[in-house]
Amino acid sequence: MCYLPVMSNIPEKEMRPGESRSSADSIDTVPQTSSPAYAARNPVTRAFDNFASSVTRLAGSPIAFGIAVITVIVWAVTGPFFHYSDAWQLVINTGTTIITFLMVFMIQQSQNKDSVAMHLKLNELLASHRAANNQLIGIEDASEDDLRRLAEAYLRLASRVGTQGKHTVDVDACVEETGAAKGKEHERA
Repeated sequence: MCYLPVMSNIPEKEMRPGESRSSADSIDTVPQTSSPAYAARNPVTRAFDNFASSVTRLAGSPIAFGIAVITVIVWAVTGPFFHYSDAWQLVINTGTTIITFLMVFMIQQSQNKDSVAMHLKLNELLASHRAANNQLIGIEDASEDDLRRLAEAYLRLASRVGTQGKHTVDVDACVEETGAAKGKEHERA
């Protein structure tokens, strides 16, 4: 199959009959976005999220840009007073390095949040459309190999639609063929 959602962090009582965990599911890390544990509330995570959202909103504002430009101008103007010394250069280099280092984490947190929100919106669209392949819900947590196989299936689907001149090609069958081809390759090896 192309993808099955990982059930790590799902309590035993919430698992369906017949479902089991793999040994990889017991690793205690950040849960995948397709698991219910991702939605669990944690006060530290919530505080960091609020802080990161505020900082990234402020950092992307015209006021922050203006402050940065004024800082660079003040630094440049003070150059002659400090005889363009190494310490004078070190001030701007150290300041910008520290700010950049910290901003990477703030921006990445905001990007992660935006990405999850986008995936949830797409999942809602997939779930609401009858003809959609529901295996794609939660696909963002799939391995790169699974994503490549799925891309291959959709390329094959696009070529079939182009050669047959109709839009009724069975998406699920095309995806299944790609998954079956993967299984045969492993049997030969």
